[in-house]
Amino acid sequence: MQAVLIEGDGIGPEVTAAACRVVEAAGARIDWVKAPAGLDAAERLGDPLPDETLEMIRRYRVALKGPCTTPVGKGFRSINVRLRKELDLFASVRPVNTLPGVKTPYDRVNLVVVRENTEGLYAGLEHEVVPGVVESVRLITKPAAERIVRFAFELARNGGRRRVTFCHKADVMRLSDGLFLECARAVADEFPFIAYDEKPIDNLCLELAADPSVFDVLVMENLFGDVISDLCAGLVGGLGVVPGANLGGRYAVFEAVHGSAPDIAGKGLANPIAVIRSAAMMLEHMGYRPAAEQVERAVARTLEAGVGLTRDLGGDGTTATLTEQIVRHLGA
Repeated sequence: MQAVLIEGDGIGPEVTAAACRVVEAAGARIDWVKAPAGLDAAERLGDPLPDETLEMIRRYRVALKGPCTTPVGKGFRSINVRLRKELDLFASVRPVNTLPGVKTPYDRVNLVVVRENTEGLYAGLEHEVVPGVVESVRLITKPAAERIVRFAFELARNGGRRRVTFCHKADVMRLSDGLFLECARAVADEFPFIAYDEKPIDNLCLELAADPSVFDVLVMENLFGDVISDLCAGLVGGLGVVPGANLGGRYAVFEAVHGSAPDIAGKGLANPIAVIRSAAMMLEHMGYRPAAEQVERAVARTLEAGVGLTRDLGGDGTTATLTEQIVRHLGA
């Protein structure tokens, strides 16, 4: 099978190379087709997300993406926002679970954040009304709201999860979140065998800090999802260990959501686990479920053993030593 590989900037080439090695060692035969994006693409091709990269994803349907930097102050839109809009990757999916060997104040965390990816304040509909006054439009439409909530319920059903929590602020944004809430309730009625509840976003933050283990699937609009997904990553060890996917009806892009960390690029210090676990999500999406499960088990065993870990995980190892340990545990 073929898939697009976007190496990205900074530590991107290092962590994606680690992921490719682990995928191969797990027995999944992926023919990687490299595509440019990020700072290097902006400098060479005049665009951080060239049309040729979008066309490659449209052709091969699946991509693994490393962290990319959008040039600041040069008129370029966010690479991630453009990817989601151009390919209609309407659902951001972030599984968050407690990992062995990663010390956090919480245990038994096992939830999924589902974020609507194309609307809300991130739709980019803003303008200057008069000098010193800027207006941003928070776009919510019924089709997009119904689509993302239905996606969350389908994910719960297919993944054996029993509860979907819709997150909102309808008491303040009565029209926009009111519409979203109305759509969520209507879709929930289609899935009577899955529990459904609603939480104002501020209440959700409080309850996540108190006991995140009570939550299962969380679904929400774009900006709320951006914040909550990172908050949840912090509950289990940070962005360096949490995978992510952006999914649509035809295309899928899997990526670690941490930054490109240019300060440690090329030093072999980057933690590749987030992109390796994103690659595992990609393998499952492509039908390589045994290989995906094998990669997840190897990551867990590596963290539990505590050998070869990078500095952010409390060790003194490198990208290479951590990758080697994961490969070694694939056959355990």
